[in-house]
Order: sequence, then C-alpha cells, then structure tokens
Amino acid sequence: MGCGASKWRGPDVRQRRLSSLGEVVVFLPGLRIPRNIDFSQTLGDHLDKSVVERLTTLRARVVVMATQESATALKPRRKVVTRHGGSSTANLLQALEEYLPVLLGLVEEGTELGNKVHFVWANQEDVAEETSMADPWYEVLSVLHLMAMVCFLQANTLLHPRSYADGQGPRVSEESRQATVDLFLKAAGYLDSAIHHVLTQIPPERRRELPVDLAEGNLKALSLQGLSQGVDMQLGLAIDNPKATLAVKRRLACEMLKCWKQVKDSIPELPLSDGWGKKHALFVKWKYVEAKAAAYYFHGLILDEAETENAEEMAIAALQASGEFLNESKRASEAFHAAPPASRSPASFGTTKYLVDMIPKDVQSKVQRYQDLYTQQRASNMEVSKIIATPPPLPDFPLALSPEDYELPQSDPLWKGS
Repeated sequence: MGCGASKWRGPDVRQRRLSSLGEVVVFLPGLRIPRNIDFSQTLGDHLDKSVVERLTTLRARVVVMATQESATALKPRRKVVTRHGGSSTANLLQALEEYLPVLLGLVEEGTELGNKVHFVWANQEDVAEETSMADPWYEVLSVLHLMAMVCFLQANTLLHPRSYADGQGPRVSEESRQATVDLFLKAAGYLDSAIHHVLTQIPPERRRELPVDLAEGNLKALSLQGLSQGVDMQLGLAIDNPKATLAVKRRLACEMLKCWKQVKDSIPELPLSDGWGKKHALFVKWKYVEAKAAAYYFHGLILDEAETENAEEMAIAALQASGEFLNESKRASEAFHAAPPASRSPASFGTTKYLVDMIPKDVQSKVQRYQDLYTQQRASNMEVSKIIATPPPLPDFPLALSPEDYELPQSDPLWKGS
C-alpha cells in the first residue's frame, strides 16, 4: 500500500455508537481511538529491539486507556481515580505525552522506515469507520488531536455543578472556571501546532485522504472553539466580579462572538447523517447564537448610558436583538441535546445563567420605558417594533486570548543508541 491511506472496517470492529451522553457543556466530537499494531513485524529487522519494545509498550498503553476512556467519555460518572493516582483523563494525557517523543524518533528516521508501519485509528465524524495510513506524521497528528480532546473532556467535567459543604447548593466554582481557561488554551495550542507543524508535513494528495476529524478546517474550528469557550469563562467571571466594568463585559462578549463566528466559518461540511457530525454542527450553531445574545445585550446596556443622539433608540434595538437571539439560542440548545447521541444540559451558570435571568427583564423594562416616553412625546400608540431601527453594528475588538504555545518535544534519547 506504500504511503497511501485506506478507510475500511475491520471484521472484528463494531461502530462505537453511544445512544446517550451525560451533561455536556464542552462538546468534543468523540475520542479518536488507535487500533493495535505490531511494530515487531514491520520494524523488528530495522531497529534495535529496545526501541521496538518501547514503541510497542507505550502505544499499547495508549490504546487501552483511550479505549476505556472513550467508552465512558461524557457519560455521568464520579471522577475516577486510578490505582496510580490522578484521574483517568490525566493519566491518558500523560501516556500520550510519553509516547510522542518516541514516535517522533520514528519520524526522524526518514520516509523509508516510517512508511513501513500502517497506523490505524478509529474515526468519529468520518463516514468511514477507520483510517489506516502508512505515515508517522498521521500518527503524530492523531496523537495531538486526542491530547486536545482529552483537555476538552477534562474541562467538561470541571464545568459540571457540584455540591460543597457550605450549604449553598450545587454550583460551578470560580476555581473550576479559571482552571478550564487553562485547559481550553492548552487544547487550542495542541491543535494550532497540529495545523502549522504537523499537517504541513503530510503531502497534499495524502492530506485529502485524511478523515474529516483531522481536516484542516475541523482542526482550526476546534482550536477556535477552545478560545471561544475560554472567553466565555472569562466573561462569566467578569459578570460575577463587581469590579468588572460594563465596557470590559461588552469587550469580552464581542470577542466571544468574533471567535464563534470564526468557528462557524472554519468548520468543514460534516457528514450530517452521522450522529457526531450533526451534533457538532448544532453545538456550533447554539454557541454562536448565544454569543450574539451576549454581545448585543452588553452593547445595548452601554448605549443606554450614552447621551448621544438616537442612543436610546439604538440601545433598545440592541436589547431587542439580544432577546431574539436568546430565544433562538434556547431552541438551538434543545436541538443540540436532542440530536443523537442525546445529551443533557447541566444547570446553567456563568454567562448563560446571567443572560437567561437578565435579558427578558431588561428588555421588557427598557422597551416599556421607551414606549411610555414615545407615547408621551408623540401621543401615538404605534408599536415599538415599528419605530425602532435595525440593531446597531457591534464594535470590533481584537482577540485577547491566543493558543498556548506548544512545541513538539525532542525525540527520545533511546533512538540515539538504535
């Protein structure tokens, strides 16, 4: 088969169909799972035995741990602590980090040796169930993608409301939300590195054979999703901070919208007949519309404080738009959670809870105030919707968040003796 890719279903492989998920705050399009391969058959006559054994041991550990994690990913469960200490997701991430330097030694050995091994991974969003590619860069790309998805999975767990001993009821703590910002930026960093330093190593003709999970647009969309949800957490923390100004909140809301717009524009056309692909597209739609509601809401509040001509009319138009987008986001959320595999939305917190609580109340009060004033001044009973212009343009702010810098590690010193 040379260097080419093939997509196929093994006779002993069944499609990993989950009928339902647990509570979803952070969507990840499943976990791509490596299949077992025998390095000794292809590399036994070309490499030192210790290198072959090390590659085999480390990859086999990733296969076992990733398979176990995939079976329970996003499902409701208590945080699992392994006998080695730490959570199962943290241990999977560590296993991937330990495998990568040894794998990169195979990359450095050159095309002839590296292309002897056919790396097989199970796909989630692609129509084909598995992709086999005789290219170690495909393996590196798959590892980085999995590392990023593990970070998303960790963030999703942290954002589930939990009970504390203070009797205030379940909630998502400030510490948990702050921790997820780091996880989102780390995931974005892995994906950014995959796009700029790994995908470029795969020839264009072979790149076209990659599963949709690893398409450049999908990798970029997932990296931007990490930034988007990181900004979402920052906005929620600003909302809870009495010292945060309205201008700061508007800036964060506009940045979040800008990020989700880029996600929407970057994501490739997914196979919507497949559960994961349709659910992924619905998640992006939901969060994009919710970001619109946040941006117009905070922009409307700032306009409401302005004393310029037509400021009040523009404020009402922005606030009315926020209410419409909030209602649309609720419908989009319901569609996302209902799409297979079905999921549940945890109790709202942070930005979402604030918008749900405040937008209907503020829109009603400010529209009524405007209508009363208009009636007094014009002695007219016209509907407000007929006298208010289209929503004003939102300000454009540069994105403050960026992916965490990530550089591929040096190859394992074990290779120097091979």
